[in-house]
Amino acid sequence: MTTSRIREDVAGLIATRTPGRSLEGDLYVSPEALDLDLDAIFYRSWIFVAVEPDLPEAGDYVTVSVGRYSVIITRDDDEEIRAFHNVCRHRGSRLLDDKCGSIGNIVCPYHQWTYDQQGHLLHAESTPPGFDRSLFSLRKVNLRNVSGLIFVCLSDDPPEDFDEFASRVTPYLAPHRLPTTKIAHQIDIVENGNWKLVMENNRECTHCGGHPELLCSLFPVYGYQESDIGPRLRPAWDRYLAAKAEFEGICARNGLPWAAIEELDTRRTGFRIEREPLDMAGESFTIDGTLASRKLLADFTEPRLGRLSMHLQPNAWFHFLSDHIVTFSVLPLTADSSLLRTTWLVAADAVEGVDYDVDKLTYVWQQTNDQDRAFVARAHAGVGNPAYVPGPYLPPEYQVEAFCNWYVQRVREIL
Repeated sequence: MTTSRIREDVAGLIATRTPGRSLEGDLYVSPEALDLDLDAIFYRSWIFVAVEPDLPEAGDYVTVSVGRYSVIITRDDDEEIRAFHNVCRHRGSRLLDDKCGSIGNIVCPYHQWTYDQQGHLLHAESTPPGFDRSLFSLRKVNLRNVSGLIFVCLSDDPPEDFDEFASRVTPYLAPHRLPTTKIAHQIDIVENGNWKLVMENNRECTHCGGHPELLCSLFPVYGYQESDIGPRLRPAWDRYLAAKAEFEGICARNGLPWAAIEELDTRRTGFRIEREPLDMAGESFTIDGTLASRKLLADFTEPRLGRLSMHLQPNAWFHFLSDHIVTFSVLPLTADSSLLRTTWLVAADAVEGVDYDVDKLTYVWQQTNDQDRAFVARAHAGVGNPAYVPGPYLPPEYQVEAFCNWYVQRVREIL
């Protein structure tokens, strides 16, 4: 099938989508649709790929694969974080294979072309007289650092609204001082489902009854309005309203913004950010809601700062608390598999086994990730069934509709 024919088929599925309903099955399971997703979204949007503490020292690097691209992110001797295409300028060899590491210069394993941490070509053997090394530096990748969150954009024409997004969210994120934290734990899991199903699953809590560990501290009314609350959720809703009233006073006393900003499908860099109370002790994502780390972040003295949550199209969500931070990133591997990376960060001077226990710190989200992995696999199996017909998003699932609307807008831009 030709590329033009594939695009015509996808264009038809996009054009006939009924607002308020899930996408057509082929948009989830077709390899051709994934190729278009990469072109329309992952090669053109700002993608969350790392945190500053992934690169604590000069020479540290991480590599990230996005579709056909591989990117090196490194911290140079001047402490500047940079991104380059993982491609030698000689004959295209892959430069670095490991997920992370530490290096001095970047040496191509094929013909030993050597680059410094700023990407400049230092050495190339057997070059002719007049060879200009300055013309063969590593190709740069657009990179932005927002309060310690590292984003890259593979396009030469990145979305222009990113600066405004950064300015809007920085007052929320900066007080937690992510750059001064350290990584306590990081795991990668493969979910057997399309990347869009992973993101849709994250954008609603109508399935949160399947997350008993998470619901010890997370109010199960995320995305709900008063009119959506039935008898089952009424006690949690009333408890949430009482906690919210007290919580806003805590935020005000600590100079922390809490009001929601929600622009999920009205801009190129769609996002949502809000600080909300947690249930139980109200301090952290643990079984009883108490702190997971005794060392609070930054100069916080109040542990009950709830969860500062941010959702970002197309591939990330985050939770900032008083004692730790959790980041999540999703990258497509195939049409039916996705990589989910989860990173837990604690205060740099927190001592494992004294101030925090890794198992306690990670337990709630490890369990939740495993449960979501099962939900996503079931959803992917269902949308691939010939009997599947797109179903309705319910009012508490409005953020899923916003995600799909954002997705449709991005694909229409290139069709």
